[in-house]
Amino acid sequence: MSKLSSRRGSLALVAVLLLALVVYLLLRLLSPAREQSTDDAYIHADFTLVAPKVAGFIEEVLVEDNQSVKAGQVLARIDARDYRAALDAAEADVLAAEARHHHVAADLERQQAVIAQSAAQVQADQAALTFAAQELNRYQHLATQGAGTLQNAQQARSRVDSAKAVLDKDKAAALAARKQLDVLLAQQAEALGALKRGQAQLQQAQLNLSYTEIRAPFDGMVGRRAVRVGAYTTPGNALLAVVPLQNAYVVGNFQETQLTEVQPGQAVEISIDTFPGEKLRGHVDSIAPATGLSFAPIAPDNATGNFTKIVQRIPVKIVLDADQPLREKLRVGMSVIARIDTGTHASNEQKVAVQ
Repeated sequence: MSKLSSRRGSLALVAVLLLALVVYLLLRLLSPAREQSTDDAYIHADFTLVAPKVAGFIEEVLVEDNQSVKAGQVLARIDARDYRAALDAAEADVLAAEARHHHVAADLERQQAVIAQSAAQVQADQAALTFAAQELNRYQHLATQGAGTLQNAQQARSRVDSAKAVLDKDKAAALAARKQLDVLLAQQAEALGALKRGQAQLQQAQLNLSYTEIRAPFDGMVGRRAVRVGAYTTPGNALLAVVPLQNAYVVGNFQETQLTEVQPGQAVEISIDTFPGEKLRGHVDSIAPATGLSFAPIAPDNATGNFTKIVQRIPVKIVLDADQPLREKLRVGMSVIARIDTGTHASNEQKVAVQ
């Protein structure tokens, strides 16, 4: 009897364990996985293809393949003789424009004196005319009383007419002097415009000369170096690439069904194929606004009679945590495996960074 009871107890225990296992498996199958991983992931960096802004022959190349460079470091030089000559010509044009501007300014100052002189001359002519008119009245009065000669009266009339003519002439000269002021003001504006245009051309010539030195836009490593001494280059022609490996990150292409619980700030474990057994830490930075297929040059049209549903992949940007020695060995394009722990949550600092 005791053996039968013991056997029944064992069977009951096994049944309970099997039931618990079934429940656990059902929960695992029905609930979303805590870890989401993909091997469709690679190392990326926002590298820049360096291109010149001016044309010319390459005079000097100062970097080698795969060399580390600093921001502002000279990578190559274009023959600058033509641009130095253009700069000298622009400087001469500015000097000529400045001289013209000063000359017009001096003419304006002198014209003010000419206007004042003309006004004074008109006043003098007015006084002379007044005196001549008074003399004419006096001689006419004397002539009527028989005390003066007709000749004196006629001479007085002639002096009045002459004074009027001189006054009219000087008034016209004063008006011309005032009008000349407007002409000089227009010439001053024209000279100022020519000066500013010359200064702008000088600045452009200085910029063009500075563009003959091709500099690194930021810290990084030289790659895809196609520049050679003696080659002729044109604006926009890619000479080399500068890759900021210190800012490398991971782009993982996860299936859309894997992103249900994925949020920015969640912890990520990264395995690099090049370094087996090594791990890198990171966190989810952002999720792309569209699937990779949406940005294809020729997007597919699914509005057809025969349609097969395919799970899409959405890129997820993963930023690497700082202070990891392995980061220095990373190269753009390396294959990695990314594992997102969807059970973790973003820290306050990461949330602020994401926002």
